[in-house]
Amino acid sequence: MNFVCQQCKQPLHLDASLVDLTPSAYDLVSSSLPPSPSSPHGRQPSGAEKLAQLPAPSTAKTAWRNSIQGSPSSTTTSPAQRKQPQRAPMHPNESFVLLQDSVIRNIPSQLPATPHAKRPSFSKGRTTAPAAPAHAPEEPPHPNPSPLSHHLRSSLRLFNLLSSRTDLDHPLCAECTHILLGTLTRQLEETKKERDGYIAFEKEVKKEREREGSGVNRLEAEAKIDRLKEEERLAIEQLKAAERERQQLEEELQSLEREEKALEEEEAEFWRQHNAHLLKQAEQADQLAALRAAYAADSATLDKLERTNVYNDAFCIGHDGVFGTINGLRLGRVPGVPVCVEWAEINAAWGQTLLLLYTIARKLDFTFENYRLVPMGSFSRIEKTTGDKATYELYGSGDLHFGRLLHNRRFDFAMVAFLDCLKQLIDYVKSQDPTVDFPHQIVKDKIGDASVKQQFSQEEAWTRALRHVLLALKILLKWATNGSNG
Repeated sequence: MNFVCQQCKQPLHLDASLVDLTPSAYDLVSSSLPPSPSSPHGRQPSGAEKLAQLPAPSTAKTAWRNSIQGSPSSTTTSPAQRKQPQRAPMHPNESFVLLQDSVIRNIPSQLPATPHAKRPSFSKGRTTAPAAPAHAPEEPPHPNPSPLSHHLRSSLRLFNLLSSRTDLDHPLCAECTHILLGTLTRQLEETKKERDGYIAFEKEVKKEREREGSGVNRLEAEAKIDRLKEEERLAIEQLKAAERERQQLEEELQSLEREEKALEEEEAEFWRQHNAHLLKQAEQADQLAALRAAYAADSATLDKLERTNVYNDAFCIGHDGVFGTINGLRLGRVPGVPVCVEWAEINAAWGQTLLLLYTIARKLDFTFENYRLVPMGSFSRIEKTTGDKATYELYGSGDLHFGRLLHNRRFDFAMVAFLDCLKQLIDYVKSQDPTVDFPHQIVKDKIGDASVKQQFSQEEAWTRALRHVLLALKILLKWATNGSNG
């Protein structure tokens, strides 16, 4: 026979105290339970019902009935006994104890089981065996009952009794029992708090009744009421007087508020006009300051422009070591320099140089003979206007194939033509102002002692010749931008 917890449905192992439960302990447990809800008004069961519910053999129950019926005290009672107050009904555990046969004699060997015998089986759900009925049929006599099955039936009857007398199904495991105990403990605490609240409320009601009981008598109460009415009348008169005074003060306050509002409007109008005059004055002062600042800035700009030479800013000629530079571009090549000058930079520098010569000639209204300058940046050229009217490119390259060699030859012709144009402009300036001194003379393809031709010459000499060209151009630019000459 297996028992399961009626809450978590886990199998249970009964404690030894439940297995060896004696009839007296069973009666003690059943008598301590509340009455069954099915019994009307909690009716106490009769002696026959109690005897039928006892887990005892039928022979013992028959002997007990015979002893009860044969007792003269059960049928006749003396008048003195009838006069005595009736005592409360005795619980079964206080009346008698039935001893089982196993207690007074040895247990014989168990009879062999018959093939038709059926052992009680219990499902894992809730046990639905009814609680001990009021008139249970007598069990068939078992001459040698099995102690284990007898104790298991006693335990089952006890669980059925507990399930019918309480709100929970039994049996329960230890964990579910602990949870149930915790829940009941919380309910007990809440019930105690509710009881304390009722007790406090009862005390307050008692105190209120005591205060009402110890009140003053009627005459004192009427005198007190008259006195309070007189005080109320005086207070009402004072209140009415205060209301009239308050109304007068409110009228005066309203008139003062109207006067204050008129004065505020006049003051606001005055400040509006004052602010308008201040804004107009500030605006005029700002305009005057702006005009003065603009005049000062324009005067400074005019002075700066009068002192500024735009040609010096457009064509800044200087040097970077052995190189002559125009606008930061180096003109020439030297093999000993760690970073070699690229041809793109040289071509750009020649474009700026040709543009400077063209600008000076145009400012002096000078026309070159036999040549026309075409400044086009890194791809500038010089065109010959007489003879074969050849075009010379004023830009070179470092490539060494045959076509590039022919192009470099035209590049040398372009540099010689540029030097010829520079000599013509120098001669013109000397004719206009003999005091102008040029440190290097130009003879054919040489300026000073260096030739401008790159082919068949050293790069140091070519670079030095180009530096002399830039120096001559700087002197021409200074003379051309002089106020008396330009």
